[in-house]
Amino acid sequence: MRTQSRRRPPRATLALAAAGTLLAPLLSGCWVGAGGAGSGGDAINVLMVNNPQMVELQKLTRAHFTEETGIKVNFTVLPENDVRDKISQDFANQAGQYDVATLSNYEIPIYARNGWLHEMNGYLARDPAYDEQDVLKPMRQSLTGDDGKLYGQPFYGESSFLMYRKDVFEKKGLTMPARPTWQQVADLAAKTDGAEPGMKGICLRGLPGWGEVMAPLTTVVNTFGGTWFDKDWKARLDSPAFEKATKFYVDLVRRHGESGAAQSGFAECLNNMTQGKVAMWYDATSAAGSLEAANSPVKGKVGYAPAPVEKTESSGWLYTWAWGIQKASRNADNAWKFVSWASGKGYEELVGDTAGWSDVPAGKRASTYANPAYRAEAAAFQEMTRKAIEGARPDDPGVQPRPAPGIQFVGIPEFTDLGTKVSQEISAAIAGRQSVESALKKSQALAEKISEEYEGR
Repeated sequence: MRTQSRRRPPRATLALAAAGTLLAPLLSGCWVGAGGAGSGGDAINVLMVNNPQMVELQKLTRAHFTEETGIKVNFTVLPENDVRDKISQDFANQAGQYDVATLSNYEIPIYARNGWLHEMNGYLARDPAYDEQDVLKPMRQSLTGDDGKLYGQPFYGESSFLMYRKDVFEKKGLTMPARPTWQQVADLAAKTDGAEPGMKGICLRGLPGWGEVMAPLTTVVNTFGGTWFDKDWKARLDSPAFEKATKFYVDLVRRHGESGAAQSGFAECLNNMTQGKVAMWYDATSAAGSLEAANSPVKGKVGYAPAPVEKTESSGWLYTWAWGIQKASRNADNAWKFVSWASGKGYEELVGDTAGWSDVPAGKRASTYANPAYRAEAAAFQEMTRKAIEGARPDDPGVQPRPAPGIQFVGIPEFTDLGTKVSQEISAAIAGRQSVESALKKSQALAEKISEEYEGR
């Protein structure tokens, strides 16, 4: 592995990035969420995203965790954008309203750097049953702070891979390579375009958003040899490799992609694949569960291949919803007991026994992929998912050293705003409202403003 130049971003910049979300509560006085100013005694407050796996956790907590430990859990469950806003307010202020919150591998290293999270190594040392070494290595790495300590534990994880209609490929006499390149995917998209009435060759996200179009596109940029910033924090969105990757992506989706690509995100592509409107789809490994669900029209018809590459050995992204404990928590010990239970092996067994193995929050533990019940339930995709996650390289995703970790994002606070603005330019190019050259020229100017904050640090 190449030596990485992982520099500590300036604290002034971190504080500045949080100012937008903090301004309103600071002006209005002391911010207090629902339920009072923090937990105490044998109760903890948990703030989490309203994804299905978390909703299932909420159902099981009282009858199992609380019954076993006597610790009451007060949940606040919100949509993703809302939960991120509330977490940033409470944790940045160290208000202590919430003991535990769902954070991704994007936020956790940043929050740890700012001193907003409890490190977990001490708890892990006293809790051998948790078996930290069973957690997949890329997940552990992505939740580690600059000081080498762990600040989060994954609830579930994902990477990205290529999904394709096996029956369509067979009818057309096509074979998916074991390790496809993007050029091979483009050729296959051209050959499957129109294979069935109304079917397009591939679905790729085009919807604006740093977590929408920029997620898959950045993995393409990485494997084509590009990067958002070089090791010295110089913006590189105008580099030949970045431009080549972006042109490839835009041209592919415009020529052989879904209708209305500029408005298509994960949900729209999932619908297109499920309804038989596309022959291939590159996206999150978590999509496979929906494609293979009992009521899915394409159940058993979908094949899975690694994320396409060009110059790198792998290119799949890495993402997890994980648990973080607020540094200001007055009940950190009980908070850890909840985290240990919710991310432990026993919880996965509980979900498998009560809700079925298809609902298990997978993508984080090696033992899950060795479990016969899970392997049978997720036979179509579980092995490919595990390999995608284990092959992800968040500290080394491209062909050159990076100044900050991240595969489908850049691990700095400013990326949410920068990525969103750049995504709007790329989406406009997909819609045909401007050229890729024009989109990247504007995007480079935006990225250079970030470079000015970081260069020479």
